[in-house]
Amino acid sequence: MKAHLRASLGRVIEDLGSTLLEVVCGDAVSQAPVGGVVIYDPLEEQVSCLDALVLGVGVREPASIAALLTDPVMAGAAALVVRAPVVADPVVEAASLRSGVTVLALTPGATWAQLAAMVRSLIAEGDIAEVGTPTMFGTPAGDLFALANAIAALLDAPITIEDRGNRVLAFSGRQDEADASRVATILGRQVPAQYTRILEERGVYQALYRSEEPVFVDPLPDLIGHGEMPRAALVVRAGDEILGTIWAAVWAPLSAERALALRDAAKLVALHMMRLRAGADVGRRLHADLVATALESGPGAAQAVARLGLAERAAVVVALDVIGSPAEPSAVQRAHLVAERQRVADAFAVHLTAVHPRSAVAVVGDVVYAIVPVPQQSADGAQRVAAVAQEFLRRIGIRHGLIVGIGEVGTGHSGLCRSRAGAHRALNVLRNRDGEACVASISDVQLEALLAEMAETIAERGDALGGPVARLTHYDSLHRTRLVATLRAWLEAFGDVNAASATQYVHPNTFRYRLRRVAEIGQIDLQDADARFAAMLHLRLQPPGRSTTQGDPDADPVR
Repeated sequence: MKAHLRASLGRVIEDLGSTLLEVVCGDAVSQAPVGGVVIYDPLEEQVSCLDALVLGVGVREPASIAALLTDPVMAGAAALVVRAPVVADPVVEAASLRSGVTVLALTPGATWAQLAAMVRSLIAEGDIAEVGTPTMFGTPAGDLFALANAIAALLDAPITIEDRGNRVLAFSGRQDEADASRVATILGRQVPAQYTRILEERGVYQALYRSEEPVFVDPLPDLIGHGEMPRAALVVRAGDEILGTIWAAVWAPLSAERALALRDAAKLVALHMMRLRAGADVGRRLHADLVATALESGPGAAQAVARLGLAERAAVVVALDVIGSPAEPSAVQRAHLVAERQRVADAFAVHLTAVHPRSAVAVVGDVVYAIVPVPQQSADGAQRVAAVAQEFLRRIGIRHGLIVGIGEVGTGHSGLCRSRAGAHRALNVLRNRDGEACVASISDVQLEALLAEMAETIAERGDALGGPVARLTHYDSLHRTRLVATLRAWLEAFGDVNAASATQYVHPNTFRYRLRRVAEIGQIDLQDADARFAAMLHLRLQPPGRSTTQGDPDADPVR
């Protein structure tokens, strides 16, 4: 039997209800799990909304809300969020009752991005606060929102818990009793820059970091015109390390009893914050192990796929890598590369969550892998995922130097293994390219991938290719000629001597003479299609630079 988990609709409403969400109709204390956030787009083929909080952007009229609630794509959804104000129309209530989907309203002034970020934060905490995890004085370990509400009850004041960067980690209820700066802080999950600057100029942070007691902070300047409240703040420490701060919106300094309660609560907050930090690291490693196992065809692959929620689902594997690093990086450079790959993985996971909530992303070895579910009947699943990857690269910019390989659509652990191999092969093609293409599907570069694999096999076995091209290469190295370059130019120009000679900067007659020498020295019949194909294949497999010489390209090649 499950306990009251953080990642349930009832707890999401409980934590965000007074600030962001209002229940229009449906079960406000539902135990329905919330597994992700899905943005509804009527112009796109919708992904599964199972266990998702669906953001109905632009859905306003009661008839439109009712139609969306009864749409088959909403089957199993946790709730539908629409923009307030929303009237509890009988048609909407009836549709909500039939579908079992709760309807929520997003408060005016809050953005969809803010709501999505907060819900994802709650879901991430829910992954840690499961049944059987340790509790700290009756509160699940790592559950900062529950602890914020407990502190708010002790101090009789709305509370925020913030990290060293002034980012809001959790907040209590009753925030409507605070002021405009507190509302802006919660909506942005960050203390606004203008308020941070004022606090720094007043020396508030310096006083906080030096004090073991709560610090009373005078009201900030009224920048918005709604009146500001004083604050009582206390630093959260773990030994000598400062983890964050607790802020209470109060009208007067705390009494001795409440100051003692806040000091004791700060110790609990420190334990919870340390638990969150450790749990995030452990959870990330476990998640990476699951992804790695799912992508392999070993005995545990089927179980790993099931634990990721991808059993019997069609999916595409995506491989990302950071390029432009030194061939032999130093220890510091390797550390930067590891951190950069993890940042890319985290950013890609957030990007995918908006369109594919069931996606799984992790760093495996030196590559970032993502398993992206696609509709079972979709014939263009890989192309859709490639478009998502292109959008991701566009959003984060080119400074990361990323390349992305896309595998084919596969089902089950064996299909994922094949898709992973395809994504890795596409990635290898991009590594060897000098062009600007950063995303490639294996279906588009399959021949290039085969050629690259042939070249790797030849190099690993130490084989030396013989035949006409080998004879020409040997002759060029002895006589400082350009017969291989002549053959390559002629083949790439489809036998057009004028076009080929222009690429070599020689007269067409000189080029014809060189071409005759190619046939003589290489012992190749240039009229034979099979001979031409074999020569082209050999040139593709030959390492770059082998056919060039250091002599004058315009010099007579044989005299």
